[in-house]
Amino acid sequence: MASKKTQQRGLGRGLSALMADVGDDARATAGDGAKHPDLMVPVEKVQPNPDQPRRSFDQELLQDLANSIAEKGVIQPLIVRMNPRREGEYEIVAGERRWRAAQMAKLHEIPVLVREFNDTEVLEVAIIENIQRADLNPVEEATGYNQLMHKFGHTQEKLAEVLGKSRSHIANCVRLLNLPEEVLIFLREGKLSSGHARALITAEDPASLARQVIKKNLSVRETEKLAKTAVGNIFNESGTTAKPRRPAAKDADTMALEGDLAANLGMKVTINHASGQENGQITISYDTLDQLDKLCGLLSS
Repeated sequence: MASKKTQQRGLGRGLSALMADVGDDARATAGDGAKHPDLMVPVEKVQPNPDQPRRSFDQELLQDLANSIAEKGVIQPLIVRMNPRREGEYEIVAGERRWRAAQMAKLHEIPVLVREFNDTEVLEVAIIENIQRADLNPVEEATGYNQLMHKFGHTQEKLAEVLGKSRSHIANCVRLLNLPEEVLIFLREGKLSSGHARALITAEDPASLARQVIKKNLSVRETEKLAKTAVGNIFNESGTTAKPRRPAAKDADTMALEGDLAANLGMKVTINHASGQENGQITISYDTLDQLDKLCGLLSS
């Protein structure tokens, strides 16, 4: 749960100021707007950030980058800070792929930009850098937005402004995290697109429908039609209904409100409101005790 101090910090130095370096860092292999390094340091004096949220690196893409570095050198300096755990050494803030590729290319020195970042800002920059990369899967991207909002108190509107994304894009991405883990695995593996997954968010049994979509190789439009037909039904693997029910469909405003609340809270939100009535119910579903703690904090603040 974000502390009051973090929330009060808003964007301050924590995002807007950091984006100048990270924006250049995302174009590292293209050579656009390359900066002059502060230092050339031995590659063995640079260590990765142990809290880097990105754990997997595509070896084929890494080899391509190493080949480019062997030919042209490291065009864009890495962003580093003084290593708080090793005197006289540096810790990577952004650019771990280049560091790894430089070692593969057998470089002895690499260019760096030295910045004074605290631990919170280092994590923030790492998340932003990952979001800026084009090879993130939809779940990784959604997780990045969710972390920026809930760990650092940033709003969807400000993230959209600073990252050059639309607010609806960010909201739709974060909503994907409300899907069951099985569907999220399909997304990570590329078996479903984000368009397919968005169509399944309001379905009663998204996992079952997702298996059908993959098995039948359905388009996004066909998936939307399947999900709409399946409202209030439990589908089996053959696609036939096992328990027909026809509840009244929610109006567009209610569904939009559910989506906005879910995106802001990072939890699944269901609103039951009868048309023309003043009363209703809101159900918030949490997946972890950390989410429950966060919700309690929001309600009691």
